[in-house]
Amino acid sequence: MKYVSLSLAVIAAFAYVFYRSLLSFLLFLPLAVLFPFYKKKDLIPARKRVLLLQFREALSILSGALSAGYSLENALSESTEELSLLYGGTALIVREFSHLSHLVSMNIPIERGMDEFAARSGIDDIRNFARVLRLAKRSGGELVSIMNHTSETISDRIQVKEEILTITASRRFEQTIMNAVPVIIVLYIDFTSPGFFHVMYTTIVGRVVMSCCLISYLLSIHLAWKILNIRL
Repeated sequence: MKYVSLSLAVIAAFAYVFYRSLLSFLLFLPLAVLFPFYKKKDLIPARKRVLLLQFREALSILSGALSAGYSLENALSESTEELSLLYGGTALIVREFSHLSHLVSMNIPIERGMDEFAARSGIDDIRNFARVLRLAKRSGGELVSIMNHTSETISDRIQVKEEILTITASRRFEQTIMNAVPVIIVLYIDFTSPGFFHVMYTTIVGRVVMSCCLISYLLSIHLAWKILNIRL
């Protein structure tokens, strides 16, 4: 609902600034329904980042439990309880580990459950760990060293991503301001000089020009977003 309200406000602003027409607002109205789906897709990287951070912590807890002499299955159960205390029962990693524990209690191999978790997460590090875990279970590999190595690898990747986010933080803020500048300029001129843009909203040529401006404006926002959202 929040995103629908936000999209309605943006559509209303665009309809006023670029067309000054109720009809244009009604034509753009279906976009308000689509925006939450677009925003959901935009939020996926943030959710993956949170899950990866939690997974790194989960591996450390698992490794500690294994070092204490627990079997992998029992270590999973113990880790789920600790993660619940650390992040709360609704955290992504807690729900995933609880599901894993449930599968194990039904005599489903833990590596199969980890494969399913990795597929749902869509995170390369978790997929790699699931593959290594399967091989280790078959060959009797050292699980503690595997988990420690995976945790270190994830930490290195997270550090690189954090550095990139820090470097681009000021550019993101600048881009947010630049995105709003064209709209603010039009509103300022319209307030200080009423009727200045009248020809742009009452003639065919004016409407074509404003349509081209809107398309260019949206393309520039999309291009800036692509540049600043570096995928590792």
